[in-house]
Amino acid sequence: MTFSMIFVLSLLGVAILLFITEWLRVDIVALSVMLILAIFGFVTHHQAIAGFSNTAIITIASVLVLSAGLVRTGVAQILGGQILKLSGNSEIKLLIIMMLTVAALSGLMNNIAVAALMLPVVMEIARRTGTSPSKLLIPLAFASLFGGLTTLIATAPNILISTALETEGLEPFKLFDFAPVGVIAVGVGILYLVIWGRHILPDRDLGRATSITDILKGQYELNQRLLTMTLPADSPLANKNLSESRLGSALGFNVLAILRGEKTILAPGPDTQLRSQDKLLVEGWRDQVGTLHDWKTLSLKHGWLIGEHEPGQALKFAEFRIAANSVYIGKTFKEAGTRTSFNINILAVIEKNKVKVTRLRNYRFNKDDTLIVIGHEENLGTMAESRDFSDFEYLSPRKVALKYKLHRHVIGIQIPEDSTLVSRSISRSHLKSALDINVLGISRQGTIHFMPPAEEVLQAEDVLLVIGEPEILEILNCLQNLNLEQQTDTDLEHLESDEVGVAEITLSPRTSIIGQTVGELYFREKFGLSVLAIWRKDRAYRTNLRDFALEAGDALMVYGMREDLKQLQSEDDYLVISGLDQPIYKKEKIMVAAGIEIGVLFTVAMGWLPIYIAALAGAVLMVLTRCICMEEAYEAIEWRAIMLIAGMLSLGIAMHESGVTTMLANNLLESLEFFGPQGVLAGLFLITCLFAQVMPTAAVAVLMAPIAMITAADLGLSPHALAMVVVIGSSSSFLSPVGHPVNLLVMGIGGYRFTDYTKVGLPLVILFGLIAVFVLPLFWPLNL
Repeated sequence: MTFSMIFVLSLLGVAILLFITEWLRVDIVALSVMLILAIFGFVTHHQAIAGFSNTAIITIASVLVLSAGLVRTGVAQILGGQILKLSGNSEIKLLIIMMLTVAALSGLMNNIAVAALMLPVVMEIARRTGTSPSKLLIPLAFASLFGGLTTLIATAPNILISTALETEGLEPFKLFDFAPVGVIAVGVGILYLVIWGRHILPDRDLGRATSITDILKGQYELNQRLLTMTLPADSPLANKNLSESRLGSALGFNVLAILRGEKTILAPGPDTQLRSQDKLLVEGWRDQVGTLHDWKTLSLKHGWLIGEHEPGQALKFAEFRIAANSVYIGKTFKEAGTRTSFNINILAVIEKNKVKVTRLRNYRFNKDDTLIVIGHEENLGTMAESRDFSDFEYLSPRKVALKYKLHRHVIGIQIPEDSTLVSRSISRSHLKSALDINVLGISRQGTIHFMPPAEEVLQAEDVLLVIGEPEILEILNCLQNLNLEQQTDTDLEHLESDEVGVAEITLSPRTSIIGQTVGELYFREKFGLSVLAIWRKDRAYRTNLRDFALEAGDALMVYGMREDLKQLQSEDDYLVISGLDQPIYKKEKIMVAAGIEIGVLFTVAMGWLPIYIAALAGAVLMVLTRCICMEEAYEAIEWRAIMLIAGMLSLGIAMHESGVTTMLANNLLESLEFFGPQGVLAGLFLITCLFAQVMPTAAVAVLMAPIAMITAADLGLSPHALAMVVVIGSSSSFLSPVGHPVNLLVMGIGGYRFTDYTKVGLPLVILFGLIAVFVLPLFWPLNL
């Protein structure tokens, strides 16, 4: 084995490991692989970037735009919805019609788009018929995978494998070359799920409903967490808005309604002002007040800018202006990373002569903003040298106090000896989020420890040097002594109106927010909506949701103004499952979009144009005829998949030129040659299928297609037959929720566990393997 082979194999192994573990995004992994191969000379520089001009890339991007046109005009959902209405109340009939509809649409569109479109339709029919969604959603996901086997444009692997044939000088697959085997696979898959699979599917009636009463009493069990509180006449919370009251950040309460005399304010927003004698209906956990009470009485220490507690000589104040070409413009504090990059703390932002010291978590820097910062002199000097900042000036503590009035906001909070905060780290104390403060340092035994790490453990009598509102401890004391009463559910129906309601949403297949917390997304601030609960796998989470990191497949129950709820429908990161009317489609363009799609299919089927030219022409026509706008076309393209494929194509070249592909193919031959051609088909299907459970299917196709080509050449078998085996194997992602985005899409909504996919999917994998070994050769003879 040569050094080149060892290097490429090692790189392949690392890439597969990263795909499985998801330590890095798949597109970053693929691009890194491409760059490593180019830099170290295992592929030429031209070969490294050749993937971006590959016809498969053009085809895939164009098909995604075509799918977006069909979605935006309502062709797919209106057609699918009308067909599904024919199912009546029969579960078997519903399953058959639903899966046939989804499979048929998946042959014409991207299957992920079809699953996302049909999910709300299927959920609505499940409610109408009283069928548990868990009986329908895995069949929905699997049917979209079945349909991916029927045409060339259905999935990216089909296009990539066809392109691989063309690259080898062979005739590529035509549009409907997949149909004979694909239609049989669709039929077998549907029959299995109807006859046997539906009995294996879990029957978890999660009680999805359309009213707030049913939601609160149903699977989320929120009615047990409804409390009321009345603000006394002298409450420090009076005349504060909800955001300033800290009811949400400190106690995790969601204020569902405010009863003010004869008036009821439903779904009050963050800026709704509280008044004395207001009665608040909140959703939360009574024990949270006890937890806050155990912090004991925190005392306030003033005089940190002027007086006895002035910072030492090592710390300096300075002001900077955001430069016109700064990379920080438009970024939040966390995104900018100024604290970690320069080891400084930002005390305030001056925007158009207005000083901002609180609620800065979601503030985005603007050109010419002035920052008031504190830090060590050498760190401030480094910041001054950066091109992202201008107009640097040191400030004296007195000037900071008098010019910007920050002496009121730079305060000390002393931790009493009997507080439960003692022996907790700063991060675990939740002080920062609860009180909306920024910890600048800790004064301990006369010494200030500037910018302590989040893991720093608090000690008795510590004084936290923070920036925040001076009345925050008064508010905290009020929260520690709230008088809460359990709320009966007799009037829950009044929590909804024509303007206010609930919706259930999930993360879309193309979401970019996985791993971020609800707080980091500023969900409440951005949409004005309260997240009441999060459903993950088979249970609901209702506590500390602000710090809850989202995962693919999560379902969120949100409550608020219907106008705010509608904003979610235009967000790429979320998919509204229930609670809202269907989005507005360009129905006047339905026939135009349908005509464009039919025209693309017809020209390709007749052989008048290659698929990449016809699809690109169709995509352009979708924009020219205003079925979608250019911005929607760009948004429709899954750039992560494009980068993944382009990067992995360079690895395919390196594997071929280094001899790795030939070696792997020969090893496959040596292992399976004894079993004859059928054994080779079985082995190729098994390897491809196993990879498809843990890797992006596009990457599987790029890696396995060359191995299939060489194996076919060495054994004198049909390369088209072996390529079709790779197609079937890469579409058999039935064993795990991570095998394909459509599986993750339905996981949270259906309340599925990981093992549900394995139990239902394993027989399907066996059936599809039998199709690949025994049925496929009837249409694609093995011998040349």
